Amino acid sequence: MAAKYDLTQLIAPHLDRHLVFPLLEFLQERGLYEDILKAKIELLNHTNMVDYAMDIHKSLYRSDDVPQEMVDRRVEVVGRLKALEEAAAPLIAFLQNPNAVQELRADKQYNLQLLNDRYKIGPEQIEALYQYAKFQFECGNYSGAADYLYQYRALCPNSERNLSALWGKLAAEILMQNWDVALEELNRLKEIIDSKNFSSPMNQVQSRIWLMHWSLFIFFNHDNGRTQIIDLFNQDKYLNAIQTNAPHLMRYLATAFIVNKRRRPQFKEFIKVIQQEQYSYEDPIVQFLACVYVNYDFDGAQKKMKECEEVILNDPFLGKRAEDANLGTVVVPLRDDFLENARLFIFETYCRIHHRIDMGVLAEKLNLNYEEAENWIVNLIRTSKLDAKIDSKTGTIVIEPNHPNVYEQLIDHTKGLSGRTYKLVSQLLEHAQAQAAR
Repeated sequence: MAAKYDLTQLIAPHLDRHLVFPLLEFLQERGLYEDILKAKIELLNHTNMVDYAMDIHKSLYRSDDVPQEMVDRRVEVVGRLKALEEAAAPLIAFLQNPNAVQELRADKQYNLQLLNDRYKIGPEQIEALYQYAKFQFECGNYSGAADYLYQYRALCPNSERNLSALWGKLAAEILMQNWDVALEELNRLKEIIDSKNFSSPMNQVQSRIWLMHWSLFIFFNHDNGRTQIIDLFNQDKYLNAIQTNAPHLMRYLATAFIVNKRRRPQFKEFIKVIQQEQYSYEDPIVQFLACVYVNYDFDGAQKKMKECEEVILNDPFLGKRAEDANLGTVVVPLRDDFLENARLFIFETYCRIHHRIDMGVLAEKLNLNYEEAENWIVNLIRTSKLDAKIDSKTGTIVIEPNHPNVYEQLIDHTKGLSGRTYKLVSQLLEHAQAQAAR
């Protein structure tokens, strides 16, 4: 079942080749597939990481001998790297001189004319810097690539290639796990994608899909990522792109909604999307929400919880492991948060339908034994505003009816109307701008 719900083959086509390596590393660690090493070598053949490819070949075939084409390829890569380094050397030397760079940045921009007049550095050297940075990235030197791509973007702020440099910089920061910097680059790229005039609407949609796939690395590692993924994926333009071109990304948006401690107003709208898509895309995490909030199928939700746990453990983005300092064991934080909140979702929805609940029945639906369920509910009553009590004699939970406040309902409806009005106005403005551009 674990391999059945693996999304790597759907996600990989939307990633840079180097971003696929962390996914393969995770899958190898989990033992989901037998031929991961062969997949790594095949992937490496399209990069310049020849030494890494040789090491994997030796490990796979348990021999120190490597094919001659690998040896020849290494000679070719080393030669090309030296040639690019020489071509970019004048500009690199200049960039390593902080006083000279500062002189050119007096107005916060590089003075290209001064650079050419005083240091004999022109477009050819700037282009050489880009090619050198790109080659460094292909060789796996992500730190050097990130630095040079940053410098290139500062030198050519209006270049069409500047956008490619930004994608490369983002990939390098992700691979170095610099999550704060990567998030800044992601937001910068989003602004460009949303404001740029693309040759066709489909190109813009494709850029958004790439951005969302790359963002998974950041959002499931950054401290505030579980909230920010909702802010991005749940925007109309991005959610439409998911529904039409990448429905597998629904797994990650659904997970983010479940593990967020705070209830978000967008959640109700997302449930409507799940209702629309529940028969066109199957994923245990999405189906869990459909069982609870669309079909009120609590037996189905119980079964899906078990599948969800397996999905999380074997998903490269959701199954991140961490060391528990207190217990001295390896845990999966997101799995634990997911199960806790999933039980809460079932319990809250079940309580809306029933006013007296058999403890044994509820324990079964929460995938807990009787004692665990009783302790869980006692803690929930103690720490939340839930108006309920446990009748120990009958082994039931008694829920006090909670009549909704009319004023709160009015405020909620007003907020919803305001949000829909804002979306409508935004769409009309975009349509008018598109017509004017024609």
